[in-house]
Amino acid sequence: MEIGGRRVSRGMLPLLALHTVTEYYRLPWKPPVTAGLIAANTLIYLRPSFIRPFIPSINQVWFNPHLIIKYMDMKRFFLSPFYHLGESHLVYNMISLLWKGVQLETSMGSAKFASMTVTLLAMSQGITLLLAKSLLLAFDYEKPFYNEYAVGFSGVLFALKVVLNSQSDRYTNVHGIIVPSRYAAWAELALVQILVPGVSFLGHLGGILAGMLYLKLNDGSSGSDPVSSIIKGVTGVLSLPLRLARNVFGSHQRRVSGRGRVGGSERGRTTSSIWRCSACTFDNSGLLSVCEICGTSRNGDANGLSAHRSSSRYSDDLSLEELRQRRMERFGL
Repeated sequence: MEIGGRRVSRGMLPLLALHTVTEYYRLPWKPPVTAGLIAANTLIYLRPSFIRPFIPSINQVWFNPHLIIKYMDMKRFFLSPFYHLGESHLVYNMISLLWKGVQLETSMGSAKFASMTVTLLAMSQGITLLLAKSLLLAFDYEKPFYNEYAVGFSGVLFALKVVLNSQSDRYTNVHGIIVPSRYAAWAELALVQILVPGVSFLGHLGGILAGMLYLKLNDGSSGSDPVSSIIKGVTGVLSLPLRLARNVFGSHQRRVSGRGRVGGSERGRTTSSIWRCSACTFDNSGLLSVCEICGTSRNGDANGLSAHRSSSRYSDDLSLEELRQRRMERFGL
């Protein structure tokens, strides 16, 4: 029922609210994306005064292949799933979303579930559009499908059902008929079409095909959903200049190796890693027992390098003053 542009519940929406609150109350973790989707669909249906100026009417968002293709109307393409014809239509879809969304979001996490839902929405709408155009070109089916008007979240729900049941070996009850879970979406497609002839057959079929395509793409991208793979790829490309700059500038940073540094501060060092020569004040690695510059031993003996020298330049009879002079010449001081 609609009063002054605002819909008034006939009793089913309070039941939906009670069912949702009860379900979330018993859950140890409350899936936020599922709750947000239910709230968004419900608010768009009720059209309260505070959001009415910001959302189009249902007449502006009907999914109609002819209008979408002719005018490139993306508003109809993306918004039509969030609109519903009546209270029973909304409540049935939202209860289905609650059951499927809680299981999927709990198992895969909110971020991946959100990206998957966006992907499935775009895929289901696109496949439905493609099917309608193909039927028009191949069989001239203009009135039944190409000029059909439809709204509702059921196409996305069929896609979610395919994903949810893809790995299940169990059986499920579809309107009183027991079928393998992985074929439940196909059984529901046929039964709904028989029991409710006015529903969008192409919309539901597009949802099933979108779910199957998503699983195929998901298998081909090593377990990550297509949107996440695209986001990771874009992030990698954008971060490439930063990584290159880090590598370039990082390679010019001063490094402390086993050769030590000249004239550095001893603050923060331990005698086990760095020791300072008493003769020439060079900081040597703790792995060395003699000074690398002047040959003075670690304990202060100026003849400590005699066993390690092979050049007459560093003979043992050099005085400390001569060693300091050669150190200055070596470093250009």
